[in-house]
Amino acid sequence: MKRKAFEKTLAIAAAAVMAVGTLAGCGSSETAESAAPAETQSAAAETGSVEEAATEAAEGETEAAAAEAGGGMDSWEPFAENVTLQVPVYDRGVEGIPDVVNNYWTQWIQENFGDQWNVTVEFVPITRNDVMTDYALLASAGTLPTILTEFDYPKLAQWANDGYLTTIDMDAFAAVAPTYYNRMVEQGQLDYTTINGETYFVMGESTYYDTAYTWQTFVRMDWLEQVGYDHVPATREEYLDAMQKIMDAGICEHPGGGSMLTGLGSDQNHNYRTLPQDEKEWAMYGDYNIVSLGWEPNKELIRDKNEEYNLGIMNPEYYVTDSETEKANFVNGGQYSYGGYISASMDWLSSFYDNNPDAKLAVVPATVVYGKTSAYRANNPFGVIVGFSSTASEDEIKAAWMYMEWMSQEDVLHTLQWGVEGENYTVDENGNDISVGDYSGEYQQGYNYNGDYVSVVTNARITGDPELDITNSFPLELPQRDELVEQIIQFYNDRVALVEQGMAIVDCQFSTAIEAESEYRDTLSSLYTQYRDELTMCDPAEFDALYDQRAQEYLDAGYQAIIDERLAAYEAGQTTKLAE
Repeated sequence: MKRKAFEKTLAIAAAAVMAVGTLAGCGSSETAESAAPAETQSAAAETGSVEEAATEAAEGETEAAAAEAGGGMDSWEPFAENVTLQVPVYDRGVEGIPDVVNNYWTQWIQENFGDQWNVTVEFVPITRNDVMTDYALLASAGTLPTILTEFDYPKLAQWANDGYLTTIDMDAFAAVAPTYYNRMVEQGQLDYTTINGETYFVMGESTYYDTAYTWQTFVRMDWLEQVGYDHVPATREEYLDAMQKIMDAGICEHPGGGSMLTGLGSDQNHNYRTLPQDEKEWAMYGDYNIVSLGWEPNKELIRDKNEEYNLGIMNPEYYVTDSETEKANFVNGGQYSYGGYISASMDWLSSFYDNNPDAKLAVVPATVVYGKTSAYRANNPFGVIVGFSSTASEDEIKAAWMYMEWMSQEDVLHTLQWGVEGENYTVDENGNDISVGDYSGEYQQGYNYNGDYVSVVTNARITGDPELDITNSFPLELPQRDELVEQIIQFYNDRVALVEQGMAIVDCQFSTAIEAESEYRDTLSSLYTQYRDELTMCDPAEFDALYDQRAQEYLDAGYQAIIDERLAAYEAGQTTKLAE
C-alpha cells in the first residue's frame, strides 16, 4: 500500500525554528579533538529557553517512547511478504572498483541483512557528478529508490519541495532504529531534520567535520627548493614570488595550472571574508552551492585569479581544460599543485611518483594566508542526509530504517569498512587494524573502504585516534609516505587550533525551502562560469567596472530573488546562527 507521508507527532518537528545545537559534530568534538564547535550554535541558546525546552522535551519523549515500545533489533520480525528495499550508491567511474551494484559486499549485505528479515536489497547507481539529473529521471519514471541521499542540504530541500520525499514520524523511527536515533541526539543533529515544520530527514555522521583534513593540496617542494624556498609559501606575496621564480628559472611555463569552472560549488571565498562575519551577510551570501557574485569576498578572490592569469601563472587555456586533464598535467610534471581527497588508494599520486621519481611533494599547511585569513569552509555537522521516497510503502520505509539500524551496529560497520581479516587488513602488535595496500582479491571493497555503502551511517572509517586515522587513510606504498603523513597530522593539529579561533566556517542552513534556488540555480551556474572567465581574463584596469556590471546582471538573472528569500528566512528565525 502506497502512501504520501507517515503521520507526524513529534513536537520538535512542529517547531517553527530549526535551531542548531552547540554541535559536537558528526564525530563529536571529542572525537575530532576540537576544543570549540564550528560557527554554529543553538538558536535556543540565543533566543531563550522556549525552543530549547521544547526540543529537549521532544527528544526525551521520543527516547521514552522507544524504550516503552521495546524498540530496536530485538523487537524485529521478518516481513510476512518479501519487501524490496532500493538503496542508492554512487557510481564514481573509478577504475579498479568492483561493480557498485553487484559485488561481494552487496551480496554480503543481502545475506546478512536482507535474507534474515525477508528483504530484497537492490542497489541503484547514481552518477556522482550528476546527482540531480539522475534523481529527476528516476522521479519522472516513478522509480525513485526507497532511500534518497545527498550531502548538500539545498538538494534535499529541493526534493522535499518537489514532492520526492515523505515526511516521517521520528517516534516511529526511534523505535525501529534507536542506535541511529540516539547518535543523532548525541551529536545535535535532530534540529536539521525539519523543513517548514515537517520532519523529512535523518542524518549520517560526519567525522572530524570541523577540522576537515581529508582534502589535501600537494605541491612540488622540489621546485620550491630549486628557487630558494625551504617551505611552502605562507602568504600570497610569497606564493606569487615563488611562482614567478619557477617561471623565470624555466622549470614550468604556467605553474598555477587550473581547469574550467563548473559553477555550482566553485570559488569558495571563506578565507577572503572579514571576520567576525556579519550574520545577515553570512545567511544571504555564505552558501557555497550558488556562487556569491557581487559579494566583496568573491570579488577579491576573482581579482587574485585575474592577477595570476595576467602574470602567466595560470594555464591560459584553463577554461577549456577539464579536471581530468588538469590532474594528468600534474601527474606528468606540468604544474605546481593539485588537490584531492586522501584515501588508502590514490592512483593519481602513485602515478605521479612513477612519472617523476626524483620529485618531492609537500602539503599546503592549514595556516597559509592566501586571502585575508586562514579561514576555511568546515564540513556540515552531519554527513549524508537521508530522506525517504514519497512513493514508498510503509513496509519499504520500515525496511530502510531497519537497514540503517543494522548497519549502525559496531560489528557490521567494522566488517563493511575493514573487510576480512587477513585479506583486506591485518592486526599489528598493538591491536590496531592495518589495511592491506592495493588489495584486489575476492573481498575487494568499494570506493574508500565501502564508503558509499556505509555513508547512510557515517562518512569515514575512524578509530577515534586522529593520528592513527590519518595514518590509516593514506597509501602505504609511496616514496614519501611517512613524511606526508606527518605533514597531514600537523595540518589536522593546526586546524584544531583554527577551530578555536573561529576560522572553521559552517554554511548557513535553512529550515524552509528557498524556492528561488531551485528556480534559478541552473541559470546562475551557467552565467557564473561565463562571467568568471571574462573577469579572470580581462585587462586588470577593466576589472572593477566589468565586475560591477556582471554582478548586476547576475542579480537580475535570479540571484537577487535568492538572497531576498534567504534574508526573509533569516529574519523569520528559520536559519542556523553564527557562534558568538
